[in-house]
Amino acid sequence: MSEQGEARLETMRHSAAHVMAQAVQALFPDAKFGIGPAIEDGFYYDFDLPRPLVPDDLPLIEAKMREIVASDLPFVREEIDGERAHSIFAAQPYKMELIDELADEKISIYRQGPFIDLCRGPHVHSTGEVKEFKLISIAGAYWRGDEHRPMLQRVYGVAFETMEELEQHLSTLAQAAQRDHRKLGKELDLFSIHDEAGPGLVHWHPKGAVIRRIIEGFLEDEHLKRGYDFVYTPHIAKVDLWKTSGHWDFYRDYLYSPMEVEGQEYIVKPMNCLGHILIYKTRLRSYRELPLRYAEMGTVYRYERSGVLHGLARVRGFTQDDAHIFCRPDQLEDEIIGVLEIVSFMMQAFGFTEYEVLLSTRPEKYAGTIQVWQEATDSLENALIRSKIPYKVDPGEGVFYGPKIDIKLKDALGRAWQGSTIQVDFNLPQRFGVSYIAEDGQEHPVVMVHRAVLGSMERFFACLIEHYGGSFPVWLAPLQVMVIPIADRHLDYAHEMEAELRDVGLRVDVDARSERMNLKIREAQLKKVPYMLIVGDNELATSTVSIRLRSGENLGARSLEGFKARAKNAVETRAQEP
Repeated sequence: MSEQGEARLETMRHSAAHVMAQAVQALFPDAKFGIGPAIEDGFYYDFDLPRPLVPDDLPLIEAKMREIVASDLPFVREEIDGERAHSIFAAQPYKMELIDELADEKISIYRQGPFIDLCRGPHVHSTGEVKEFKLISIAGAYWRGDEHRPMLQRVYGVAFETMEELEQHLSTLAQAAQRDHRKLGKELDLFSIHDEAGPGLVHWHPKGAVIRRIIEGFLEDEHLKRGYDFVYTPHIAKVDLWKTSGHWDFYRDYLYSPMEVEGQEYIVKPMNCLGHILIYKTRLRSYRELPLRYAEMGTVYRYERSGVLHGLARVRGFTQDDAHIFCRPDQLEDEIIGVLEIVSFMMQAFGFTEYEVLLSTRPEKYAGTIQVWQEATDSLENALIRSKIPYKVDPGEGVFYGPKIDIKLKDALGRAWQGSTIQVDFNLPQRFGVSYIAEDGQEHPVVMVHRAVLGSMERFFACLIEHYGGSFPVWLAPLQVMVIPIADRHLDYAHEMEAELRDVGLRVDVDARSERMNLKIREAQLKKVPYMLIVGDNELATSTVSIRLRSGENLGARSLEGFKARAKNAVETRAQEP
């Protein structure tokens, strides 16, 4: 879609939010209104209502919205002063708060029929130009994102130009609901989060832990091939360390409160970079030693408000495939290119063929000089150009200490997930005096690259679950083979098969329950086990196994050696069996 088309669609979605607000006012005359912006694929509006909304309310609001659309009411913009705005919105406390912040500015309002809203706009010409829409969910949202403020009711809707586009989107939402990692995580016994332990803290169950261990082992092997050294750093550190780094000033809202230990204040670490710096600084480094690449599967803790926590995708404790590269300025571009290469390799290995690359530039609050920022940004951009990777500039979205490349994975449904990040940092080396002895015999500051290939293990696992709908490729499946004896007399043969398959490194189990074979097959399919080996009288007599795939396909009787070759090939090539 063209930029002009995208702008028009966003305007229409914003107008749909106002239509919804008018409908809610008609149904709940005492409603208090928050804000109602356009968002990706649709819109929302926050309401303070006399009673909680329930799903059955959505069709009623929708019906009233359609009446308003059919009335084709014009959107009329008007500029007024603060005194008049106070008069119009006297019964709307949330609007009054926004008006008070505008001070002496001219205030714009929009009218559509009897409904008036505080809004900058723009809007379509009339309500009749709001096309195809549907209300999809109700959620709670603190006013202005502050948990100390009132909880409002947020109603979400989607809107498109055509019914075909709307139906396609609703179909995607239905698929997404079936793939939801929170739902599948419970059904497949992969992980859990417990209120007793605290929200946003993940407990990995045995099956989930198997997948995590495979991922981490694969990552470590590939990093070692590429010249990384693995390190381990503590989970807590003195607060003074984070004050020196600038995190205390720039990142304070995400840090946990300090704890006192023998008169010193400590906090749990929000990132691993400072530990890696301390390791680097244990002795003088020569220019001949650089680059040094320190990697760590490091667990960190960040305070995320409860309202934004979301399964594995947004948590308070998570593990990163973190690494920091210490290099000379003349090595920087090549090091960034090296990171881009391992990112590309990993994305392909895990089955992601599409991703979006963003170059994030200097934010409003930043450390260092503009010149240093420009040098760092140029290095990232040149590396992308040399690597022939298409990218978009994301203005102002860099971190406080430097610009970055963000890579967003696209899953099987085309949804974007935050994945790899590559950040150039001239700031921390200066703050901590991280240097090397150059050819001239003098100390020079290193350039530091922060990078994570998969990002958070928790978020990447959520992405993997939803990308594959829980049907993991054979190499990642926690249980690869289920051997199903038809009767008790076939148990010994089933266990012989199990032992032989374990000997070649396959993860296998025997369903020894006294249940019907078809039930066992069905349950193994629901557990998304790639292979089921049925063993009965015929298989016992011919020393074969009857192979079924989780898709339901029956491959018939094969030799065990033939099956071993097939399964091992699927593991080694990281293939996805049907």
